[in-house]
Amino acid sequence: MEIPLRNPNTIMKLSRLGSFHQSKLSFLRSFLKEFKDWDYKRDLFKLNKYGYGVAIYSFTKKKRTYSLICFANELNEDERSDRVIATKWDAAFTLFDGVPTNQDIERLKNEVPKQEVGRLSYKELTLSRANKSVRIFNYVVENLSNGVQPDKKLLESVGYLYRTTAVYGSGKFGLADRFRIKNREEIYGPFRLEMMLVYLVRQFTFDQVNHVAKNKNPKKAINLDQEICRSLGIGNSTGLGMAPFIVNHPTLLNNWIYAREISLKKIREIKKVSIKDKNLFINCLKKSIKNVISWNTESEYQQKKIKNLLSDLNKFIQYLDNEFDFNQNFVFNKMYLHLERNFGEECNEYVVSMMMEPYDNIVSPLIKQMSSEEERYFNIPTERKVIELREILETKYSKILSIDFTKNENNFKFWFISKNKEEPRLANRFDETGSDLEQPLAIARDIKKLYELLCVTENDLSIAKFLSQNNELRHVVRRAFIVEKFPYAEIQDNTISKEIMPIDMLRLKLSFFGALKFDPRSDKWLRICMFQGAPLPAELKNFDDYWVYN
Repeated sequence: MEIPLRNPNTIMKLSRLGSFHQSKLSFLRSFLKEFKDWDYKRDLFKLNKYGYGVAIYSFTKKKRTYSLICFANELNEDERSDRVIATKWDAAFTLFDGVPTNQDIERLKNEVPKQEVGRLSYKELTLSRANKSVRIFNYVVENLSNGVQPDKKLLESVGYLYRTTAVYGSGKFGLADRFRIKNREEIYGPFRLEMMLVYLVRQFTFDQVNHVAKNKNPKKAINLDQEICRSLGIGNSTGLGMAPFIVNHPTLLNNWIYAREISLKKIREIKKVSIKDKNLFINCLKKSIKNVISWNTESEYQQKKIKNLLSDLNKFIQYLDNEFDFNQNFVFNKMYLHLERNFGEECNEYVVSMMMEPYDNIVSPLIKQMSSEEERYFNIPTERKVIELREILETKYSKILSIDFTKNENNFKFWFISKNKEEPRLANRFDETGSDLEQPLAIARDIKKLYELLCVTENDLSIAKFLSQNNELRHVVRRAFIVEKFPYAEIQDNTISKEIMPIDMLRLKLSFFGALKFDPRSDKWLRICMFQGAPLPAELKNFDDYWVYN
């Protein structure tokens, strides 16, 4: 039976994209699988009794080595901030290509803690910084130094000892440009190096807290229990700086969503589901409920989503246990259709992620296809005709073409770049100044403007001639020709409407990273936890791929 791919006009709505959850496709999970047979080592650990100094961790396989260099710094309370305007952090990190020399370490000691105002070289691949959760870090030190393990439930409710505030790569601040490393097989999946940095930073936080506790009370101190370590991840504070990424990288976005949609399509087309695969799916689904139950947030918006998700999942599991026939043909297709008819978007997308769990043979080959050589699709086919472009818009942007942008609520906000930190921001067009500096991120509005102009332009006029008279629309003409080939390349929604929830854009990207327990602090920024529950580096060679549900 041939199952069609889901309609981009439905799937690419922000409310749906903002309901995505981690899956086997998520980058941190595929990174762990890719590096499970690499040799892990702590190469240097030179911290003083307060935990300040330098540490180095590495992954090595054959002649290739990646080294994380950590610089832990003394920080006054009034200097600690997660805001992007901060200039000092508890720790700063860079992922080094190879094995650093003493000369490299001395050079980086002067540059890495400066972050954006420092300068790196082609030898450095990624850059990051992080702050302690001071209350939790000190609590753990106090307990360990007295020979007592900290309360596991309390730690799990927070989820981390440190949280990062940025992870940079791809040529920023002098880091290695992507072209230098893009053909390395082990890092061909998206964000491999960023995931490696965050994962190794997690291990550093455990080593540092043990070290500080040991120095505080050498005779009595114990190390943090390994099970507790596994239950902790790395926190992250993410704001609007991440949102334009998915607008500005259409082919990459397409490849992420397309991998997910192809996975779902192939799973729905399985005629007979084995008992083993059925049991694995059910087991992961039921065990995953505790991740939802332990999902803490003060956001009323997110609390409502969690409550509805938990209710839907419990009803769905009850339906599977009591009514659903797993012996019928095309089990997952029948299950999916039932989900769409009876449950909300959040539950639907949650279960779609669960459906992938038994099918490594379907999902794994798609992971290698989630990167994109975006420059290959940048050129506009200027020989094409206006009538062809108009037909593309009518087919690919049908929902967007129905939006009335003369109404204030549909033209309510504008995106701009903060002068202080060159970070994207979102403002009210009718209350705040600066809309003359608006960034070209209102794709829906510009597509509608393009369409209206095409409707009064000669059908056989070439795109070259059209652009010579309408150069300000070049960016959306390019996007339309990209979407012709890449159906999931465009958010089918209005990113400047009064009702937009920018965190939906953040959550979409973070779900592909593999984040758990999204914690919105407003409609514009949130906190997450990464690698919570993941195996420790020394355990990677024998880890359980379903750790995220354990």
